[in-house]
Amino acid sequence: MGHTFEAERVESPEPEGGKGRGPSQAAKLVELAERHYRVFTGTDGRPYAVALNGPNVALPLRGRSGVRTALARRYADVYRGQVPSQTALADALTVLEGHANDTVPEPVHLRVARFGDALVLDLGTVGGDCVVAGPEGWEHRAVSPVLFRRTGLTSPMPVPSREADGLGELRGLVNADENAFRLLVGWLVAALIPDIPHPVLAFKGEQGTGKSTAATMVVDLVDPSPAPLRSMPRDVKQWAVTASASWVVCLDNVSTIAPWLSDTLCKAVTGDGLVDGALYSDDDVTVISFRRVLAMTSIDTGTLSGDLSERLLTVELQPITRDRRRPDADVARAYEEVRPIVLGALLDLLCEVLAALPTLSLSELPRMADFARVLGAVDQVRGWSTLATYTNAADTVAADLLDGEPFGRAVVDYVERHGQWHGTVGDLLAVLPVPEPRLGRWPKGNPQAGSQLKRLAPVFRTLGISFDDTQRGSDRKRARLYVLTAENGGGPLSALSVTDDDLWRQPDEAGPPRAARLDGGTGQADERDVVLSAARGTVDQDRRTIGNGADSADGAMHGVSGEIDTKRPKTPCRSCGRPHWSLTGSPDCYSCRDQ
Repeated sequence: MGHTFEAERVESPEPEGGKGRGPSQAAKLVELAERHYRVFTGTDGRPYAVALNGPNVALPLRGRSGVRTALARRYADVYRGQVPSQTALADALTVLEGHANDTVPEPVHLRVARFGDALVLDLGTVGGDCVVAGPEGWEHRAVSPVLFRRTGLTSPMPVPSREADGLGELRGLVNADENAFRLLVGWLVAALIPDIPHPVLAFKGEQGTGKSTAATMVVDLVDPSPAPLRSMPRDVKQWAVTASASWVVCLDNVSTIAPWLSDTLCKAVTGDGLVDGALYSDDDVTVISFRRVLAMTSIDTGTLSGDLSERLLTVELQPITRDRRRPDADVARAYEEVRPIVLGALLDLLCEVLAALPTLSLSELPRMADFARVLGAVDQVRGWSTLATYTNAADTVAADLLDGEPFGRAVVDYVERHGQWHGTVGDLLAVLPVPEPRLGRWPKGNPQAGSQLKRLAPVFRTLGISFDDTQRGSDRKRARLYVLTAENGGGPLSALSVTDDDLWRQPDEAGPPRAARLDGGTGQADERDVVLSAARGTVDQDRRTIGNGADSADGAMHGVSGEIDTKRPKTPCRSCGRPHWSLTGSPDCYSCRDQ
């Protein structure tokens, strides 16, 4: 409970002779606060005050919208003709903060809150009314059952309406296909649930597809703000201050994201905090902590980092033809007319989801498991397939990401072609064809390559390639070994399955082993022999019968990298039936032509 002062009130002694200056301005301010506010400490460590006869809204003690300003106004009203000094206000607030520190911390929420098995949505109005939604339905209440705080970025929401087909009205304003629209509806429902991680909604599309307009409408449905779309923050501190003031944060026109911001956005999905030194203090700190619902607009999401791409939910908007394009003012007017209906429809669906979640059972879950359960509940009550759309979209996001990662693309192509890779990062760099000209993101050495492999590991797994970097070499250097395996089997050879005998015979040949040729007298290398030499150089670092395996593989691979089209399927040899790439158009493989 908060502090209401009455239990500790002591009457000031009357000065001798009945004469004296009376209570100071600071004492009068504290007395005014006693009459009108209850002070307490939030679970975020900040002092707050809530009006005793007002909305259930927590006010900060300081700041333009806090108790300091309200007390100064009340003082001028009660003691007409007098204005409290800044010193008196500071002294009074120090006393109030002391009383707040003596209380048990209470949770203070922003826009949405959990209340038992129900959820509370703060409508942001002056009166403090809200909507309480539970498994049995939702209702509009004049007073919130939980404490909310407001910021300069909190705008009021309309009272929701129960008129029919609100989702249909929203469908007419968003130019996405049906699957993308249903996925967007699932994200909106999840955004009203405060205690789960939410994927980053990314509106993607070419110029003129209405990305910013769609993002503004979506933000205003859940957490309206005078600035629904934000610019890219300059640093971590600016980001933390901005994000702490809104439940939904949308970044507009994202082209590239700095590594520090990518990491920060990932943390904000699951919960993040910023620790900074307190003002006017050498030994105290302030903590800004939050979990937020994030969105962005972008023409191309393929340039985003692997960690962030795993948390993306991409909604691609369709081009707007000239006969369908409308002025922004008309779109805004149409949206405002249907906004209460759309909000009511989302609340109806939210209540159905809350009723379905306790008994929902899914055979498997992706990384954003809580969000996936929400989609599963939406599918159950609506008969949709949003969860399948979401999981399938993860593969597309991973493929888009690799478009901006030439090294990752080369690794995927190599593993899919050969089935598996096992060796050091230096060995891997030796067998991968280096693009000419060398691209900026291509690693310049082993440390950069190892870092990129680790960062791209989630993308590899999404594309069906397992990743393991827990092994160490058996030599004195104990170099880290990487194992990447195509789950669908990949190409004709698995590097870890290579034995000593395999190095001296064709894998499908019976009979006595023969030496593997890297030249064969023709100046060209048989494709199977090239792979075998590469495997021998990476799997067995101690016994090397064909010289340095990595070096030989490097020379052989570079000899054919300009001729083999790895995207074209192999053709069976006319003589032996083995699959091969025909570099010269011959129907026979090199082995049969050499014999």
